[in-house]
Amino acid sequence: MSNNIQQMVRLDRREALKAAGAGVLALGFATTAHATPEAAAEALAKISGGAAATMSDKVTISLPEIAENGATVPVGVSVESPMTADSYVKHIHVFAEGNPSPETISFNLTPTGKAEVNTRIRLSKTQNVLVAVVMNDGSVLTNKKEVKVTIGGCGG
Repeated sequence: MSNNIQQMVRLDRREALKAAGAGVLALGFATTAHATPEAAAEALAKISGGAAATMSDKVTISLPEIAENGATVPVGVSVESPMTADSYVKHIHVFAEGNPSPETISFNLTPTGKAEVNTRIRLSKTQNVLVAVVMNDGSVLTNKKEVKVTIGGCGG
């Protein structure tokens, strides 16, 4: 090999470390994919067994309009339901359309008590939070609400 080619092929230790660091950094950015509304709809279809979901104002979502820190966003869900043995909420599922995985949390209920749950979730960015309620007869009620996130809680 000529001297010019040998000089071009040779990497010193610092250059090699810079190249390896850049590769690792690029890999880290490549893995921060987010779910889509379509992925959330697909997860909903899986949970509901393919039953058609109906948007309903019987499902109330309590979320702050703006979440200053996406690492801990309070969310409450209440459902207008008689909660009797004949008509009650079986499951409440919460989805975040823009998180790395849309499924956030699920609750299983019985006919006793109220159809109301409260928790905190992580949100990676401004997005819709979708709630799906599965009734004991298999029907599915949904509602969604947008929350603006100023600092992401899922590495965003």
